[in-house]
Amino acid sequence: MDGFRLNPSVEEKRYLKELVLLSITSRLSGAGPQTPPEPASALPRMELGAFVTLKRQGNLRGCIGNIIGQGPLFQTVWNMARAAAFEDPRFQPLGPGELADLDIEISILGPVLPCPDPELVEVGRHGLIVRQGMRQGLLLPQVPVEWGWDRLQFLAQTCRKAGLPAQAWKNPDTQLYWFEAVVF
Repeated sequence: MDGFRLNPSVEEKRYLKELVLLSITSRLSGAGPQTPPEPASALPRMELGAFVTLKRQGNLRGCIGNIIGQGPLFQTVWNMARAAAFEDPRFQPLGPGELADLDIEISILGPVLPCPDPELVEVGRHGLIVRQGMRQGLLLPQVPVEWGWDRLQFLAQTCRKAGLPAQAWKNPDTQLYWFEAVVF
């Protein structure tokens, strides 16, 4: 994997983060735009996968995304912001009182490719997808760093996220994919 070369500007990052907050607040209040404002630059118009992660006081509060772009990035970020805030099945919908200390993280995903060798997985660089039958688990590149996992723990935890045994990545019936992301 050559590396995902995408370099959003400070303005593009600010626009996308403000877009997350606008999406959530307009849904909470029922006022304001119900569709995202158009971006001023080209990058947010690109068709890229993205995840929106919401945290409060350092704790995960919601995380939803699209692995592969299904329309312009700005629309994906708008939709994933609402999904992370109100539709993540692990959490109750976000309430108005939670906005003040909400931390927003956006991950823009590069191409998802078959991983040729699990030995090549680099913690902090690669995100992983494990798929076996109808089960699938995905972990973003920042997750193993946050948890202090090494490569083998990262592979095992991705399997667990899929509801598979920790060593399922070694099974020839298991598909392993990797990707890189720009996280801000």
